Amino acid sequence: MWLKETSKEERKTLFAAFVGYGVDAFDYMIYTFMIPTFILVWGMTKAEAGYIATGALISSAIGGWLAGILADRYGRVRILQLTVLWFSFFTFLSGFTQSAEQLFITRMLQGLGFGGEWSVGSVLISEMIRARHRGKAVGLVQSSWAVGWGLSAVAFWAVYAVLDQQYAWRVLFWLGALPALFILYIRRNISEPAVYRETKAELARTGQSASFWLIFSPGVLRTTVFASLLATGMQGAYYAVTTWLPTYLKMERHLSVLGTSGYLMVLIFGSFAGYLTSAWLSDRLGRRRCFILFAVCAGALVTCYTQLPITDAAMMVLGFPLGFFLSGIFSGMGAYLSELFPSHIRGSGQGFCYNFGRAVGSVFPAMIGYMSATMPLGVSIGYMAAGAYLIVVIACLLLPETQGRELSASAGH
Repeated sequence: MWLKETSKEERKTLFAAFVGYGVDAFDYMIYTFMIPTFILVWGMTKAEAGYIATGALISSAIGGWLAGILADRYGRVRILQLTVLWFSFFTFLSGFTQSAEQLFITRMLQGLGFGGEWSVGSVLISEMIRARHRGKAVGLVQSSWAVGWGLSAVAFWAVYAVLDQQYAWRVLFWLGALPALFILYIRRNISEPAVYRETKAELARTGQSASFWLIFSPGVLRTTVFASLLATGMQGAYYAVTTWLPTYLKMERHLSVLGTSGYLMVLIFGSFAGYLTSAWLSDRLGRRRCFILFAVCAGALVTCYTQLPITDAAMMVLGFPLGFFLSGIFSGMGAYLSELFPSHIRGSGQGFCYNFGRAVGSVFPAMIGYMSATMPLGVSIGYMAAGAYLIVVIACLLLPETQGRELSASAGH
Protein backbone atom coordinates (compact mmCIF):
# COMPACT_ATOMS: atom_id res chain seq x y z
CA MET A 1 0.00 0.00 0.00
CA TRP A 2 1.57 3.27 -1.11
CA LEU A 3 0.36 5.13 2.01
CA LYS A 4 2.83 3.12 4.10
CA GLU A 5 5.65 4.87 2.26
CA THR A 6 4.47 8.32 3.37
CA SER A 7 5.64 10.16 6.47
CA LYS A 8 3.48 11.12 9.44
CA GLU A 9 3.47 14.73 8.27
CA GLU A 10 2.37 13.69 4.77
CA ARG A 11 -0.47 11.53 6.13
CA LYS A 12 -1.63 14.31 8.45
CA THR A 13 -1.74 16.71 5.51
CA LEU A 14 -3.58 14.16 3.36
CA PHE A 15 -6.19 13.63 6.07
CA ALA A 16 -6.75 17.35 6.59
CA ALA A 17 -7.10 17.97 2.86
CA PHE A 18 -9.42 14.95 2.51
CA VAL A 19 -11.79 16.17 5.22
CA GLY A 20 -11.65 19.76 4.01
CA TYR A 21 -12.58 18.89 0.45
CA GLY A 22 -15.33 16.58 1.70
CA VAL A 23 -16.91 19.45 3.63
CA ASP A 24 -16.52 21.58 0.51
CA ALA A 25 -18.54 18.98 -1.44
CA PHE A 26 -21.25 18.77 1.22
CA ASP A 27 -21.73 22.53 1.26
CA TYR A 28 -21.91 22.79 -2.52
CA MET A 29 -23.95 19.68 -3.38
CA ILE A 30 -26.61 20.19 -0.71
CA TYR A 31 -28.14 22.96 -2.85
CA THR A 32 -28.76 20.58 -5.76
CA PHE A 33 -31.09 18.51 -3.55
CA MET A 34 -33.07 21.58 -2.57
CA ILE A 35 -34.00 22.83 -6.05
CA PRO A 36 -37.37 21.01 -6.15
CA THR A 37 -38.19 22.45 -2.71
CA PHE A 38 -37.45 26.00 -3.82
CA ILE A 39 -39.54 25.48 -6.97
CA LEU A 40 -42.47 24.46 -4.74
CA VAL A 41 -42.02 26.76 -1.71
CA TRP A 42 -40.78 29.92 -3.43
CA GLY A 43 -42.20 29.39 -6.89
CA MET A 44 -38.65 29.48 -8.25
CA THR A 45 -38.29 28.67 -11.95
CA LYS A 46 -35.75 26.18 -13.27
CA ALA A 47 -33.92 29.05 -14.94
CA GLU A 48 -33.63 30.90 -11.60
CA ALA A 49 -32.36 27.72 -9.93
CA GLY A 50 -29.76 27.40 -12.66
CA TYR A 51 -28.70 31.04 -12.22
CA ILE A 52 -28.08 30.48 -8.50
CA ALA A 53 -25.94 27.42 -9.24
CA THR A 54 -24.06 29.30 -11.95
CA GLY A 55 -23.58 32.37 -9.74
CA ALA A 56 -21.96 30.26 -7.03
CA LEU A 57 -19.67 28.60 -9.56
CA ILE A 58 -18.61 31.91 -11.12
CA SER A 59 -17.74 33.36 -7.72
CA SER A 60 -15.92 30.11 -6.85
CA ALA A 61 -13.84 30.60 -9.98
CA ILE A 62 -12.88 34.06 -8.78
CA GLY A 63 -12.20 32.71 -5.29
CA GLY A 64 -10.03 29.88 -6.58
CA TRP A 65 -8.07 32.23 -8.79
CA LEU A 66 -7.44 34.69 -5.95
CA ALA A 67 -6.62 31.89 -3.51
CA GLY A 68 -3.99 30.54 -5.90
CA ILE A 69 -2.31 33.96 -6.12
CA LEU A 70 -2.45 34.43 -2.34
CA ALA A 71 -1.11 30.91 -1.75
CA ASP A 72 2.00 31.72 -3.80
CA ARG A 73 2.50 34.86 -1.73
CA TYR A 74 1.40 33.94 1.82
CA GLY A 75 1.56 30.14 1.93
CA ARG A 76 -0.68 27.16 1.16
CA VAL A 77 -1.81 26.32 4.70
CA ARG A 78 -2.74 29.83 5.80
CA ILE A 79 -4.97 30.43 2.78
CA LEU A 80 -6.64 27.03 3.21
CA GLN A 81 -7.64 27.99 6.75
CA LEU A 82 -9.23 31.16 5.40
CA THR A 83 -11.14 29.43 2.59
CA VAL A 84 -12.76 26.76 4.78
CA LEU A 85 -13.88 29.32 7.36
CA TRP A 86 -15.29 31.54 4.62
CA PHE A 87 -17.40 28.98 2.75
CA SER A 88 -18.71 27.41 5.98
CA PHE A 89 -19.92 30.77 7.29
CA PHE A 90 -21.85 31.69 4.15
CA THR A 91 -23.35 28.20 3.86
CA PHE A 92 -24.68 28.71 7.39
CA LEU A 93 -25.98 32.16 6.45
CA SER A 94 -27.87 30.67 3.47
CA GLY A 95 -30.19 28.97 5.95
CA PHE A 96 -31.62 32.35 6.94
CA THR A 97 -32.51 33.57 3.45
CA GLN A 98 -36.10 34.48 2.58
CA SER A 99 -36.04 34.70 -1.22
CA ALA A 100 -34.25 33.51 -4.34
CA GLU A 101 -32.48 36.88 -4.57
CA GLN A 102 -31.08 36.59 -1.04
CA LEU A 103 -30.00 33.00 -1.64
CA PHE A 104 -28.25 34.06 -4.83
CA ILE A 105 -26.15 36.53 -2.81
CA THR A 106 -25.19 34.11 -0.02
CA ARG A 107 -24.34 31.34 -2.48
CA MET A 108 -22.23 33.77 -4.52
CA LEU A 109 -20.29 34.69 -1.37
CA GLN A 110 -20.01 31.04 -0.33
CA GLY A 111 -18.48 30.28 -3.71
CA LEU A 112 -15.45 32.49 -3.03
CA GLY A 113 -14.25 30.10 -0.33
CA PHE A 114 -15.47 26.97 -2.08
CA GLY A 115 -13.28 27.72 -5.10
CA GLY A 116 -10.15 28.27 -3.05
CA GLU A 117 -10.33 24.96 -1.22
CA TRP A 118 -9.47 22.75 -4.19
CA SER A 119 -7.08 25.17 -5.87
CA VAL A 120 -4.80 25.52 -2.86
CA GLY A 121 -5.32 22.06 -1.36
CA SER A 122 -4.31 20.23 -4.52
CA VAL A 123 -1.12 22.32 -4.81
CA LEU A 124 -0.30 21.55 -1.17
CA ILE A 125 -0.70 17.79 -1.68
CA SER A 126 1.15 17.81 -5.02
CA GLU A 127 4.15 19.54 -3.45
CA MET A 128 4.09 17.38 -0.33
CA ILE A 129 3.98 13.92 -2.01
CA ARG A 130 6.78 12.39 -4.12
CA ALA A 131 6.28 12.11 -7.89
CA ARG A 132 5.52 8.38 -8.20
CA HIS A 133 2.60 8.64 -5.76
CA ARG A 134 1.42 12.16 -6.62
CA GLY A 135 -1.50 11.12 -8.80
CA LYS A 136 -2.74 8.64 -6.20
CA ALA A 137 -2.43 11.16 -3.36
CA VAL A 138 -4.26 13.96 -5.12
CA GLY A 139 -6.82 11.45 -6.38
CA LEU A 140 -7.39 10.21 -2.82
CA VAL A 141 -8.14 13.75 -1.69
CA GLN A 142 -10.36 14.20 -4.75
CA SER A 143 -12.36 11.11 -3.73
CA SER A 144 -13.52 12.93 -0.61
CA TRP A 145 -15.86 14.87 -2.91
CA ALA A 146 -17.89 11.67 -3.26
CA VAL A 147 -17.85 11.25 0.52
CA GLY A 148 -19.16 14.79 1.07
CA TRP A 149 -21.69 14.33 -1.71
CA GLY A 150 -22.84 11.06 -0.16
CA LEU A 151 -23.19 12.65 3.27
CA SER A 152 -25.27 15.44 1.73
CA ALA A 153 -27.59 12.81 0.19
CA VAL A 154 -27.93 11.01 3.53
CA ALA A 155 -28.51 14.29 5.37
CA PHE A 156 -31.12 15.29 2.78
CA TRP A 157 -33.00 12.03 3.24
CA ALA A 158 -32.74 12.09 7.07
CA VAL A 159 -33.72 15.74 7.59
CA TYR A 160 -36.57 15.62 5.09
CA ALA A 161 -37.84 12.46 6.80
CA VAL A 162 -38.43 14.28 10.10
CA LEU A 163 -39.07 17.90 9.09
CA ASP A 164 -41.44 19.62 6.70
CA GLN A 165 -39.57 20.71 3.59
CA GLN A 166 -40.18 24.42 4.28
CA TYR A 167 -37.91 24.03 7.37
CA ALA A 168 -35.74 21.10 6.34
CA TRP A 169 -33.70 22.99 3.74
CA ARG A 170 -32.68 25.59 6.34
CA VAL A 171 -31.39 22.89 8.71
CA LEU A 172 -29.34 21.34 5.90
CA PHE A 173 -27.58 24.64 5.22
CA TRP A 174 -26.85 25.08 8.92
CA LEU A 175 -25.33 21.59 9.13
CA GLY A 176 -22.79 22.59 6.49
CA ALA A 177 -21.07 24.96 8.91
CA LEU A 178 -20.41 22.47 11.74
CA PRO A 179 -17.24 20.70 10.47
CA ALA A 180 -15.37 23.98 9.89
CA LEU A 181 -14.04 24.12 13.46
CA PHE A 182 -12.64 20.59 13.09
CA ILE A 183 -10.84 21.49 9.86
CA LEU A 184 -9.30 24.61 11.38
CA TYR A 185 -8.06 22.59 14.36
CA ILE A 186 -6.33 20.03 12.13
CA ARG A 187 -4.72 22.62 9.89
CA ARG A 188 -3.08 24.42 12.78
CA ASN A 189 -0.59 21.53 12.92
CA ILE A 190 0.31 21.36 9.22
CA SER A 191 3.47 22.95 7.84
CA GLU A 192 4.21 24.33 4.39
CA PRO A 193 5.80 21.93 1.84
CA ALA A 194 9.60 22.04 1.62
CA VAL A 195 9.49 22.97 -2.09
CA TYR A 196 7.39 26.04 -1.28
CA ARG A 197 9.77 27.17 1.49
CA GLU A 198 12.77 26.66 -0.80
CA THR A 199 11.11 28.60 -3.60
CA LYS A 200 10.37 31.55 -1.28
CA ALA A 201 13.97 31.52 -0.08
CA GLU A 202 15.28 31.41 -3.66
CA LEU A 203 13.08 34.31 -4.73
CA ALA A 204 14.20 36.35 -1.71
CA ARG A 205 17.86 35.60 -2.43
CA THR A 206 17.66 36.58 -6.10
CA GLY A 207 15.26 39.49 -5.65
CA GLN A 208 12.76 37.99 -8.11
CA SER A 209 8.99 38.23 -7.76
CA ALA A 210 6.36 35.56 -8.39
CA SER A 211 3.97 37.65 -10.46
CA PHE A 212 0.63 36.13 -11.44
CA TRP A 213 1.07 37.54 -14.96
CA LEU A 214 3.97 35.17 -15.63
CA ILE A 215 1.44 32.44 -16.50
CA PHE A 216 0.74 34.47 -19.67
CA SER A 217 4.42 34.83 -20.60
CA PRO A 218 5.53 33.41 -23.99
CA GLY A 219 6.99 30.20 -22.57
CA VAL A 220 3.93 29.39 -20.45
CA LEU A 221 0.97 30.86 -22.37
CA ARG A 222 0.26 27.76 -24.49
CA THR A 223 0.11 25.60 -21.37
CA THR A 224 -2.20 28.09 -19.64
CA VAL A 225 -4.63 28.23 -22.59
CA PHE A 226 -5.01 24.49 -23.18
CA ALA A 227 -5.01 23.59 -19.49
CA SER A 228 -7.86 26.07 -19.06
CA LEU A 229 -9.77 24.38 -21.90
CA LEU A 230 -9.20 20.98 -20.29
CA ALA A 231 -10.63 22.24 -17.01
CA THR A 232 -13.57 23.84 -18.86
CA GLY A 233 -14.60 20.58 -20.49
CA MET A 234 -14.31 18.52 -17.32
CA GLN A 235 -16.24 20.90 -15.12
CA GLY A 236 -18.82 21.90 -17.70
CA ALA A 237 -19.85 18.25 -18.10
CA TYR A 238 -19.79 17.55 -14.37
CA TYR A 239 -21.89 20.54 -13.38
CA ALA A 240 -24.30 19.95 -16.26
CA VAL A 241 -25.10 16.50 -14.89
CA THR A 242 -24.83 16.83 -11.10
CA THR A 243 -26.62 20.18 -10.73
CA TRP A 244 -29.74 18.95 -12.51
CA LEU A 245 -29.77 15.20 -11.85
CA PRO A 246 -31.83 15.32 -8.60
CA THR A 247 -34.40 17.53 -10.34
CA TYR A 248 -34.41 15.27 -13.42
CA LEU A 249 -35.01 12.18 -11.27
CA LYS A 250 -37.79 13.83 -9.27
CA MET A 251 -39.63 15.86 -11.94
CA GLU A 252 -39.16 13.78 -15.11
CA ARG A 253 -38.67 10.32 -13.60
CA HIS A 254 -41.16 11.12 -10.78
CA LEU A 255 -39.14 9.47 -8.04
CA SER A 256 -39.83 10.17 -4.35
CA VAL A 257 -37.30 11.77 -2.01
CA LEU A 258 -36.27 8.27 -0.89
CA GLY A 259 -36.11 7.03 -4.48
CA THR A 260 -34.06 10.02 -5.59
CA SER A 261 -31.59 9.48 -2.72
CA GLY A 262 -31.28 5.79 -3.60
CA TYR A 263 -30.43 6.48 -7.24
CA LEU A 264 -27.97 9.18 -6.25
CA MET A 265 -26.24 6.96 -3.68
CA VAL A 266 -25.49 4.43 -6.42
CA LEU A 267 -24.04 7.29 -8.48
CA ILE A 268 -22.02 8.50 -5.49
CA PHE A 269 -20.57 5.05 -4.70
CA GLY A 270 -19.56 4.84 -8.34
CA SER A 271 -17.91 8.26 -8.02
CA PHE A 272 -15.85 7.18 -5.02
CA ALA A 273 -14.64 4.06 -6.82
CA GLY A 274 -13.91 6.12 -9.94
CA TYR A 275 -11.80 8.65 -8.04
CA LEU A 276 -9.60 5.95 -6.50
CA THR A 277 -9.30 3.87 -9.67
CA SER A 278 -8.49 6.87 -11.85
CA ALA A 279 -5.91 8.07 -9.31
CA TRP A 280 -4.08 4.74 -9.69
CA LEU A 281 -4.48 4.71 -13.50
CA SER A 282 -3.20 8.27 -13.73
CA ASP A 283 0.13 7.16 -12.28
CA ARG A 284 0.19 4.00 -14.43
CA LEU A 285 -1.16 5.08 -17.85
CA GLY A 286 -0.22 8.75 -17.74
CA ARG A 287 -2.41 11.80 -17.17
CA ARG A 288 -3.63 12.39 -20.74
CA ARG A 289 -4.56 8.81 -21.61
CA CYS A 290 -6.55 8.52 -18.41
CA PHE A 291 -8.44 11.78 -19.10
CA ILE A 292 -9.37 10.70 -22.64
CA LEU A 293 -10.51 7.23 -21.52
CA PHE A 294 -12.78 8.64 -18.83
CA ALA A 295 -14.14 11.44 -21.06
CA VAL A 296 -15.23 9.01 -23.80
CA CYS A 297 -16.84 6.59 -21.36
CA ALA A 298 -18.58 9.33 -19.34
CA GLY A 299 -19.97 10.95 -22.49
CA ALA A 300 -21.46 7.67 -23.68
CA LEU A 301 -23.02 6.93 -20.29
CA VAL A 302 -24.55 10.41 -19.88
CA THR A 303 -26.21 9.96 -23.27
CA CYS A 304 -27.67 6.60 -22.25
CA TYR A 305 -28.76 7.87 -18.84
CA THR A 306 -30.61 10.96 -20.01
CA GLN A 307 -31.76 10.33 -23.58
CA LEU A 308 -32.51 6.65 -24.14
CA PRO A 309 -35.93 5.21 -23.13
CA ILE A 310 -34.47 2.93 -20.46
CA THR A 311 -36.29 1.57 -17.41
CA ASP A 312 -35.81 2.87 -13.87
CA ALA A 313 -34.04 -0.39 -12.99
CA ALA A 314 -31.58 0.11 -15.87
CA MET A 315 -30.97 3.66 -14.65
CA MET A 316 -30.06 2.29 -11.25
CA VAL A 317 -27.56 -0.13 -12.80
CA LEU A 318 -26.05 2.56 -15.05
CA GLY A 319 -25.72 4.93 -12.10
CA PHE A 320 -22.58 3.23 -10.81
CA PRO A 321 -20.51 3.42 -14.02
CA LEU A 322 -21.87 6.92 -14.69
CA GLY A 323 -20.58 8.13 -11.34
CA PHE A 324 -17.35 6.16 -11.85
CA PHE A 325 -16.39 7.97 -15.08
CA LEU A 326 -18.12 11.31 -14.42
CA SER A 327 -16.12 11.92 -11.23
CA GLY A 328 -13.06 9.74 -11.78
CA ILE A 329 -11.85 11.96 -14.61
CA PHE A 330 -10.86 14.60 -12.05
CA SER A 331 -8.42 12.48 -10.03
CA GLY A 332 -5.34 13.28 -12.09
CA MET A 333 -6.19 16.94 -12.58
CA GLY A 334 -4.56 18.37 -9.47
CA ALA A 335 -1.30 16.51 -10.05
CA TYR A 336 -1.33 17.36 -13.78
CA LEU A 337 -1.76 21.10 -13.28
CA SER A 338 0.92 21.14 -10.59
CA GLU A 339 3.34 19.39 -12.96
CA LEU A 340 2.58 21.78 -15.82
CA PHE A 341 3.66 24.92 -13.92
CA PRO A 342 6.95 25.84 -12.19
CA SER A 343 6.94 26.27 -8.41
CA HIS A 344 7.03 30.07 -8.21
CA ILE A 345 3.77 30.38 -10.20
CA ARG A 346 2.25 26.98 -9.44
CA GLY A 347 -0.56 28.30 -7.26
CA SER A 348 -1.32 31.09 -9.71
CA GLY A 349 -1.29 28.80 -12.76
CA GLN A 350 -3.27 26.01 -11.18
CA GLY A 351 -5.72 28.43 -9.59
CA PHE A 352 -6.31 30.30 -12.84
CA CYS A 353 -6.69 27.30 -15.18
CA TYR A 354 -8.94 25.22 -12.98
CA ASN A 355 -11.11 28.18 -12.08
CA PHE A 356 -11.27 29.55 -15.60
CA GLY A 357 -12.73 26.14 -16.40
CA ARG A 358 -15.09 26.44 -13.48
CA ALA A 359 -16.25 29.89 -14.58
CA VAL A 360 -16.98 28.85 -18.16
CA GLY A 361 -18.30 25.46 -17.06
CA SER A 362 -20.62 27.21 -14.62
CA VAL A 363 -22.60 28.55 -17.58
CA PHE A 364 -23.73 25.00 -18.37
CA PRO A 365 -26.31 24.67 -15.52
CA ALA A 366 -27.85 28.01 -16.50
CA MET A 367 -27.92 27.01 -20.17
CA ILE A 368 -29.65 23.76 -19.30
CA GLY A 369 -32.24 25.62 -17.24
CA TYR A 370 -32.86 27.92 -20.22
CA MET A 371 -32.94 25.09 -22.78
CA SER A 372 -35.34 23.03 -20.68
CA ALA A 373 -38.08 25.55 -21.44
CA THR A 374 -38.21 24.26 -25.03
CA MET A 375 -36.94 20.65 -24.73
CA PRO A 376 -36.90 17.88 -22.11
CA LEU A 377 -34.49 18.42 -19.22
CA GLY A 378 -32.69 15.13 -19.91
CA VAL A 379 -32.02 16.07 -23.54
CA SER A 380 -30.60 19.44 -22.45
CA ILE A 381 -28.25 17.73 -19.98
CA GLY A 382 -27.07 15.23 -22.61
CA TYR A 383 -26.26 17.84 -25.26
CA MET A 384 -24.25 20.05 -22.93
CA ALA A 385 -22.31 17.17 -21.38
CA ALA A 386 -21.38 15.63 -24.75
CA GLY A 387 -19.99 18.94 -26.02
CA ALA A 388 -17.95 19.40 -22.86
CA TYR A 389 -16.29 15.98 -23.11
CA LEU A 390 -15.32 16.68 -26.71
CA ILE A 391 -13.41 19.73 -25.42
CA VAL A 392 -11.58 17.47 -22.93
CA VAL A 393 -10.34 15.15 -25.65
CA ILE A 394 -9.15 18.02 -27.88
CA ALA A 395 -7.28 19.73 -25.01
CA CYS A 396 -5.54 16.47 -24.02
CA LEU A 397 -4.21 16.04 -27.55
CA LEU A 398 -2.67 19.53 -27.42
CA LEU A 399 -0.98 19.29 -24.00
CA PRO A 400 2.22 17.44 -22.98
CA GLU A 401 2.38 14.34 -20.78
CA THR A 402 3.89 15.05 -17.33
CA GLN A 403 3.76 11.63 -15.64
CA GLY A 404 6.67 11.23 -13.20
CA ARG A 405 7.81 14.87 -13.41
CA GLU A 406 9.65 16.01 -10.27
CA LEU A 407 8.63 19.33 -8.68
CA SER A 408 11.60 21.53 -7.84
CA ALA A 409 12.06 24.96 -6.29
CA SER A 410 13.63 26.40 -9.44
CA ALA A 411 11.89 28.72 -11.87
CA GLY A 412 11.76 25.92 -14.44
CA HIS A 413 9.99 22.58 -14.23
